[in-house]
Amino acid sequence: MLCRNSHPKASSNVAAFCAAVAVCVPFVPLLSTPSVAQQVSATIAAVPAVDLEAVFAGQACKVTKSLAQLEAPMGRLSKRIESHLPVTIVALGSSSTAGSGASSPDFSYPSRLSRELHHRFPNESFNVINLGRNGEEAADMMARMDDVLASKPDLVLWQVGTNAVLRDKSVPDVGNSLEAGIERIKDGGSDVLLIDPQFAPGVNVKPELSNMVGLIGWVAKRSNVPLFRRYVAMRHWHEDQALAFEQFIKPDGIHMNDWGYSCFARLLADNIATAVARSRAVAEVKSPIQ
Repeated sequence: MLCRNSHPKASSNVAAFCAAVAVCVPFVPLLSTPSVAQQVSATIAAVPAVDLEAVFAGQACKVTKSLAQLEAPMGRLSKRIESHLPVTIVALGSSSTAGSGASSPDFSYPSRLSRELHHRFPNESFNVINLGRNGEEAADMMARMDDVLASKPDLVLWQVGTNAVLRDKSVPDVGNSLEAGIERIKDGGSDVLLIDPQFAPGVNVKPELSNMVGLIGWVAKRSNVPLFRRYVAMRHWHEDQALAFEQFIKPDGIHMNDWGYSCFARLLADNIATAVARSRAVAEVKSPIQ
């Protein structure tokens, strides 16, 4: 088997993982679903609690300790929140960031995340910018990194990996792009948080899914950036909470519906809030006693 490295600078880092990954499968075209949200910017404002809960009327979104998973720090984001300064977040990704499958842009995960963050930090100001584009892979997102960093984000949420899996692309190549992109984002002064592929019927059948999930986790740990394990969270819905796929996945078998995006955003916001609280606790311990 041959592992291809498209980014020479990162190839040596990915080699350790690449050696254990076999990539040799035929090309399969991606199922295309129209986007409902392209480059949507949403500055959050106060919203009634009922609006946050309405989508969960038929099925609750359970936030459990087992899904608390952001192990690496987000220093810039935490400092901005602690200092009561406006926070800018850019959501970078493909169709599941853009909002394909949602009934409206209001139900894309970045839009729902902005509401959830306000619910947890009602006195703070958040601007969540949706830069999701249908069909993109890691290399495509790297190509528009200038646009991603133009707004000087405090945090970049990078959802990646699914399209490469659906198209049977090289898993190590995604790792190379990720390492190069993380370095670029950090050099720009922003925090970065990775989001791995979804657990969904149309994705689960692909042979390289487990390798992609493992690679993204490996890159996150090596780069000391937080990872939201979307795959684990969605698998928890289906296997531990016994939710049928139809309750959170659209009929295309790939994209989430309104409930799925909303619960995903709620879990992510809960993890971010926990990470900020942990950062505050660490800072208090390190502060000299007055």
